Amino acid sequence: MTTDASRRQFLKTSGLAAGSLVVSFFIPAANRLARAEAAATAAFAPNAFLRIAADGGIRILLAHSEMGQGIWTALPMLIAEELDADWSRISVEHAPAAADYHAVGMPMQFTGGSMSTWTEFERYRKAGATARALLVQAAAQKFGVKPAACRTENGRVIAGDKSAAYGELVDAAAKLKPPKDVPLKDAKLWKLIGQPTKRLDTREKIDGSAKFGMDVQFDGLLTAVVARAPVFGATVKSFDDSAARQVAGVRDVKQVPSGVAVIADHFWAAKLGRDALRVEWDLGAFAGRNSDDIAAEFRKLATGEGPVASKAGDAATALAAAAKKIEADYSLPYLAHAPMEPLNCSVKIEADSCEIWTGTQFQTLDQASAARVTGLKPEQVKIHTMFLGGGFGRRATPTSDFVVEAVEVAKAAGKPVKTVWTREDDIRGGYYRPAFVHNAIIGLDAQGRLAAWQHRIVGQSILGGSPFQMMIKDGIDTTSVEGVADSPYIKDLPHHRVDLHSPALPVPVLWLRSVGHSHTGFVMESLIDELAHATGKDPLEFRRGLLAEHKRHLGVLNLAAEKSGWGTPPAQGRARGIAVHESFGSYAAQVAEISLQNGAIRVHKVTCAIDCGIAVNPAGIAAQMESGVVFGLSAALFGQINFKDGRVQESNYHDYRVLRMNQMPQIEVHIVPSTDKPGGIGEVGVPPVAAALGNALFALTGQRQRQLPLRVTA
Repeated sequence: MTTDASRRQFLKTSGLAAGSLVVSFFIPAANRLARAEAAATAAFAPNAFLRIAADGGIRILLAHSEMGQGIWTALPMLIAEELDADWSRISVEHAPAAADYHAVGMPMQFTGGSMSTWTEFERYRKAGATARALLVQAAAQKFGVKPAACRTENGRVIAGDKSAAYGELVDAAAKLKPPKDVPLKDAKLWKLIGQPTKRLDTREKIDGSAKFGMDVQFDGLLTAVVARAPVFGATVKSFDDSAARQVAGVRDVKQVPSGVAVIADHFWAAKLGRDALRVEWDLGAFAGRNSDDIAAEFRKLATGEGPVASKAGDAATALAAAAKKIEADYSLPYLAHAPMEPLNCSVKIEADSCEIWTGTQFQTLDQASAARVTGLKPEQVKIHTMFLGGGFGRRATPTSDFVVEAVEVAKAAGKPVKTVWTREDDIRGGYYRPAFVHNAIIGLDAQGRLAAWQHRIVGQSILGGSPFQMMIKDGIDTTSVEGVADSPYIKDLPHHRVDLHSPALPVPVLWLRSVGHSHTGFVMESLIDELAHATGKDPLEFRRGLLAEHKRHLGVLNLAAEKSGWGTPPAQGRARGIAVHESFGSYAAQVAEISLQNGAIRVHKVTCAIDCGIAVNPAGIAAQMESGVVFGLSAALFGQINFKDGRVQESNYHDYRVLRMNQMPQIEVHIVPSTDKPGGIGEVGVPPVAAALGNALFALTGQRQRQLPLRVTA
């Protein structure tokens, strides 16, 4: 089934201004949903628009959200490469929330899963190539030559001694019919792709002109903070707002589904008003729960069978016959996302429209959720995607929690309102990476080779109860078991079994940077290290033996080992640990070099090797690996959310710590040259870090730590 759009209709609906050329690309509408089941067969969908103005400026509308991962630069590089554009004339802006900007072959606009570059790799290049073909055709007509006689370079079409800038050709090019298909450059001809390129958003983020959600301000915009339940599942019984209303600047106090909102002229008045608010809560059943109780419940579940995520042969029988068995329990806590910019959302509601300004990863779901609250149609809800001051998954909630709350507040106030979360609100507000417990029993034969593997995982389901619940198959939330059920160590074994328990708790949980790999990477690579030492083998050589048939794992493993000096003695008082992990279509290995200083772990150096297929922007890749190391080290050394009587104990960066500048190790990033299709990068640097760190700690002290955050015992 196909849909044709006339040029006139396209120009009317695309917002084309006079004296400019707009290039879009289309997919048969019936094929959009097919991407969910068969990514490789997806066709082109309306997404990015390329606009070339008469002055030669090139504007790219980014369908994905820029939250520090660098797609503001990497995706325009794809268009600019095929367009032979003048890179200095490129500008970028976030696209509006609309079906035209859905992710490739999927029925929604979003940013997550380290998908942006690899899913757009061909589509963005096609956009640039299509624009170039139209400009060449227009120039050929202008010059009186055949298109084949023309070449393009740095924003100009050239034929012999004749030359025209792209801006001179846009009016003529806009009158031409786009070709149905265009050839793409051979990789040998790339001038931009693969070259380290400075970020396009650097200057505005340095000079302060970049606009984040927190920066939104316009006449009549009020600010609100919300008193939310101190325990998950609690509800408002009653509240006294008399003192709050006496605070200078407070305009109103309204109960909303998430709590009680104090609405004021500015943030400080709203915060002081909330401080003065007296709320009585019905705390509910979770009020008596503690972290230790939850962990004990999880450990008990791990002793029994659950739904099967992966199985081959007879693991129980093979374990019984094993010459040697190793059993280990690992546990990981709840983690908060803790982005630098706390959650915020500005909303303006009118009779037939709703405008939203926020940093979001889930435009389509947020748009639909706002429409539901306001009673409007989704197309009447306009979302302005701002720069995100960190996301890590927290700004991609299936419930659109912080956006829905902001719409509810603005609706109750009857005025435009920016709802702001404090840092304490953010860290105590839920949507954490779930806590997990792993129990593994591994059997070895008489030669010290893997013979059987039984693995049980316990942790809340991220997908359960969400719009994505249909992705749970036979009781298995794949985000809970990824990195274990599909691990090369386990898949290659003729006898293995991976089970999953997904207990229900009122604690809201969500994907966090690297999702399931954020816990499975630590567990799997720590277990492999345990097995290496149990068999008396070097951890690197042991991995090489297990991964002999996995070329890309071996590639990064060997590169990280070589660059770190593995096999040579480290400095006195130091030790190294190694780990390798595949996630999001890419492969990463890391070597951590550590010592103990005053009884605490000091990380001196992390050597990273990354194979992400074709490296579009090596500078951006290196930055993301560095970022992933910092994120992973923060979790491995400090990260944990604890409950006491149902209340979150952590509140800000003083007790939910992240790595500080003086704790930063030296980080080296080495990219494996590759012609394979691009993989993800934003999340890939996180999974190996904790394992490499824990393995180094064992090499240094002989202590095997099976719980995060890592602790050195006396």
